[in-house]
Amino acid sequence: MSPRGVAIPDVRERLFAAAEQVLAREGPGGLTGRAITTEAGCAKGLLNTHFAGLDEFIAELCLDRFARTARAAGELPARAGKDTIAENLLSVALVLLDSAGPAAASLALTRPAAFLRVREALEGGAPGFAAVEEAVAAYLRAEQRLGRLAPDADTGAIALALVGTVHHLLMTGWSGAPDPRTQAERLVAMLAGAVGPVR
Repeated sequence: MSPRGVAIPDVRERLFAAAEQVLAREGPGGLTGRAITTEAGCAKGLLNTHFAGLDEFIAELCLDRFARTARAAGELPARAGKDTIAENLLSVALVLLDSAGPAAASLALTRPAAFLRVREALEGGAPGFAAVEEAVAAYLRAEQRLGRLAPDADTGAIALALVGTVHHLLMTGWSGAPDPRTQAERLVAMLAGAVGPVR
């Protein structure tokens, strides 16, 4: 436990990581300010020192994880010409599947104030699934320029199919559901087979 008055480096990330651990272990019902700070090993009031309450915390967690995922996807266009198109598409699908943003977003949907804050931020240009979709489309256009993807392939539709399907898998990934990674692999194989010459 951090002593009172001692600064905690990167406190936001520490609290966000603790919240993810609580969510993974106990589900949305177990996510309280006290559970988060206990998991983080810090003073009980620390969350309210940095956030206006649990709703703001949940919204900021969701937006932070969306931004982190969008940054990772933004590196995809630089992969053009490397590995196979299927491998590169699968890599971004797995980044999305491993992201905690959708779990936080599902939680935000149950808390109107948090949901409103997330929606307003996304409408205002905060990175989210739209940014990931554009990164995938930009990557595919780069592959077209290299001749590794059919010139008439609809890059926007492929990106939408990939990101939309992964979003669906995330939102329906309850216990007992099929492994989303296997389904993502099947989707990528189908997309890669439908877009022309893939090397």
